[in-house]
Amino acid sequence: MVARIKNDVFVYAEGGGSGAGSAALQADFRQAMSVFFEGTVLGATRRPRVVVCGGRDHAFDSFTTAITLGKNALLLVDSEEAVSSAHCTKPLTNFMPWAHLLTRDGWHRPSAATDADCHLMTQCMESWFLADWAATALFFGQGFKKAELPKGPVEGISKTAVYKALATASAKCEPKDPYGKGAHSFKLLALVKPSLIVNASPWAERFIDELARRKP
Repeated sequence: MVARIKNDVFVYAEGGGSGAGSAALQADFRQAMSVFFEGTVLGATRRPRVVVCGGRDHAFDSFTTAITLGKNALLLVDSEEAVSSAHCTKPLTNFMPWAHLLTRDGWHRPSAATDADCHLMTQCMESWFLADWAATALFFGQGFKKAELPKGPVEGISKTAVYKALATASAKCEPKDPYGKGAHSFKLLALVKPSLIVNASPWAERFIDELARRKP
């Protein structure tokens, strides 16, 4: 196994899309992640270097290259669907993200990687917004219908339901348009309280805990 380079921590993240306008969106995502990390135990001085990769396949490929070269690298992608209980046993201490990604995406764990290197936004980044509905409502302003947001554990709400709920709840929040990923997602990410996301999402808590372990 290639020895890890113990300096900067790199997070290879899905997000920002590709094609026209993607460079600006990826820059917005990188900045929003920095703000998000600042609100955690990482603060301003222990933040990782975020490499925004656009599509999930590109994120996986970039991560694979980085960790094979010995970089202190983590992968961060949407789970896209509920993680099977077989891949996240109770109590929530036995996380198996590579098993989930093998089943869903056909991705094989790189030989240089461990489960500690792989992290999931469950079931998508927008799931985090449901954990801080107050910030989401404040962002959209008057007319936001918080009653449209689904109840229950955020990781158990399907990606389709999350998107639909956000769009429906913000449908009449002029002058803002209904929720759109490119237009709103990264602005919202910079506003939500990380403590609420970590409390609501075991996978998010695991991600921040691993970053804190790597940057003491």
